[in-house]
Amino acid sequence: MGLSTSEQAAITSGLDFWHTEGVESQGIPSVTVTDGPHGVRMQASGDDLLAGVPATCFPPAVASASTWDPDLLRRMGEALGDECRAQDVAVLLGPGVNLKRSPLGGRNFEYFSEDPILTGVLATEWVRGLQSRGVGASLKHFAVNSQETDRMRVSADVDERTLREMYLRAFHKVVTRAQPWTVMCAYNKVNGVYASEHHWLLTEVLRGEWGFEGLVVSDWGAVVDRVRAIEAGLDLTMPGPDTEGDRALVDAVESGRLDPAALRKSASLVQQMIEKAGQRPAGTYDADAHHALAREIAGRAIVLLKNDGDLLPLNDTQSVAVIGEFARTPRYQGGGSSQITPTRLDDALTAITASTTAEVNFAPGYTVEGEALLDQAVAVAAQKDVAIVFVGSLHETEGADRDSLDLPAAQLELIERVTAVNPNTVVVLSNGAVIATKPWDASVPGLVEGWLLGQAGGSAIADVLFGRVNPSGRLAETIPLKLADHPSYLDFPGEHGHVRYGEGLHVGYRGFDARGQEVAYPFGFGLSYTTFGYGAARATATASGVEIRVPVTNTGGRDGREVVQVYVSLPGSKVRRAPRELKAFASVPIAAGETAEAVLTVEREDLAYWDTRLGRWIVEGGEYLIEVGASSRDVRASTTVHVAGDPARVPLTTESSVGEWFADPRGAEVLGAAFAASAGDGPMSAMTANPEMLMMLGSLPLSRMASFPGSPLSAADLDKLVEAAN
Repeated sequence: MGLSTSEQAAITSGLDFWHTEGVESQGIPSVTVTDGPHGVRMQASGDDLLAGVPATCFPPAVASASTWDPDLLRRMGEALGDECRAQDVAVLLGPGVNLKRSPLGGRNFEYFSEDPILTGVLATEWVRGLQSRGVGASLKHFAVNSQETDRMRVSADVDERTLREMYLRAFHKVVTRAQPWTVMCAYNKVNGVYASEHHWLLTEVLRGEWGFEGLVVSDWGAVVDRVRAIEAGLDLTMPGPDTEGDRALVDAVESGRLDPAALRKSASLVQQMIEKAGQRPAGTYDADAHHALAREIAGRAIVLLKNDGDLLPLNDTQSVAVIGEFARTPRYQGGGSSQITPTRLDDALTAITASTTAEVNFAPGYTVEGEALLDQAVAVAAQKDVAIVFVGSLHETEGADRDSLDLPAAQLELIERVTAVNPNTVVVLSNGAVIATKPWDASVPGLVEGWLLGQAGGSAIADVLFGRVNPSGRLAETIPLKLADHPSYLDFPGEHGHVRYGEGLHVGYRGFDARGQEVAYPFGFGLSYTTFGYGAARATATASGVEIRVPVTNTGGRDGREVVQVYVSLPGSKVRRAPRELKAFASVPIAAGETAEAVLTVEREDLAYWDTRLGRWIVEGGEYLIEVGASSRDVRASTTVHVAGDPARVPLTTESSVGEWFADPRGAEVLGAAFAASAGDGPMSAMTANPEMLMMLGSLPLSRMASFPGSPLSAADLDKLVEAAN
């Protein structure tokens, strides 16, 4: 027996904050969903929504993205799946794949990158890992949710090409390759329509074009109108209960305002998800093993930005001053719904002390609230061979964007004072989004980007500082010289309910490169304790894309790992493009003195641009430039490859310009013949016979030409010309 209309309505909203509604009479149980994405944030008993049962706090996406290693993300997903099974969680709410449009985004620590290919590849493996354990993912926040300011109402106003190529591309990659159980709609509006009511997004694109098979769940509190949401393709409203919304759905079905098939479909998808969740076995997990995995990922996420004079790695004969409260009280995650209660918490001070037999002394330098404590810190730093200064942002959180890229004033003064008394100073950053490093980093020989590294971050930092781990992290976002240089600067966070995505396609490094803008540290950058040399690159076009092969040699004395990055451009393209775009990457381990051949594949669909005239993806044919390097601005090898294009003829109309007619081979033939046949006296005939004058007429729509006195074309000719040309 099927569900009644009222039961269908009830099952499409939650039972409470973290459970779906069950239907006992139909044998449909309630299941648990809970926040991720870098840990299982199961709410503990009580009313505090952010107080969780202890779980492994893995590095947030701001850090895990810097590994550039899909395999690590898959292993993280598997571990999260095991912890979900141990806590009887059916769906973990993650990953977040919104682009880091602005470095001020308050939730940037939960997102991977400013690049959609890097984001999509990493998130796909996270989802595959999680769902291999019989636990569902919730791909979020669909879509264009790149700020916290006015996040519940703001309209992200973005042109379709930018929307498709930048802000939807990562979602498309994850959906088509990993089929997450659920997709979570965003709070915001997209071009004036709430994401929860956006039929084009939720139905036409997500299901119709991409073939999504799961259910669409709302972000918590994102639904304004249940009836419009169901009509648009949203299936599950959270949290619940929503008795008024349930009643509105029943009334809409009974009155004929809502097609009963729409509600029936949503209820069926919820039921299917619950049935799928019921197939997963109960589980346990090894907390020690998961802590070790968190430490491995954190170590691989750390980005070495400066290492003048090979100051790092340290050895155990060097006395060490550890300066900064963050060494003792680590910043390891951001605030808001992703906040995890860790199973344990490593701090860098303890880990550094355990890593050396030399003397280690500590001074806090500042309080966690930002108050300066300078004198003791300077005195301690002056007495030691090396000073390690821990600084960073005080807070990043869901619900609020940042207002600056700068370190707190007390920390800036601390760096200045310490470097004045100890030339061997290493600064370690702890931050959930990029920090401005200029001009203070000029006086610092060692600079380590430590991000927010999760519960094992303290040990991971010590692993890198003392060389147990050779750093291989690479920046997944550009560090600008100053905020005003950023492509999003003039259009973030918007005003009066709208934010205009004015930089268009030129998000992040694309915008810096397009303007030739100097940056502090470029996208993809990161140093190692060894060095790498690149041989000649070879590229071969195939039916599925382009295969690139390049030999990479570890030319130093330590085993290491190089992140090989492939950037693609099409000189002379007919459409506006960034100077180069990341299209493939590989994290390649190479022993000292050895050579490895990196083999990378650029997928053909990732070469495509969205043609707004034809309403479809087009691979433009031509000679593509393939640049292989160690960052977006460190090209080590390049080659070219011819890629066959897709047929992409735009039909000619009476509103097509004279220039467009002559740019089309068939159009030029037809229109040229018409001009020749009607040659005679009069100014218009003379103009069409003169190449220079014809160029002046290039932007004139054909229909307007027909209305000019003495035109060689009549209104009656136009339809015949269009028919002949097409």
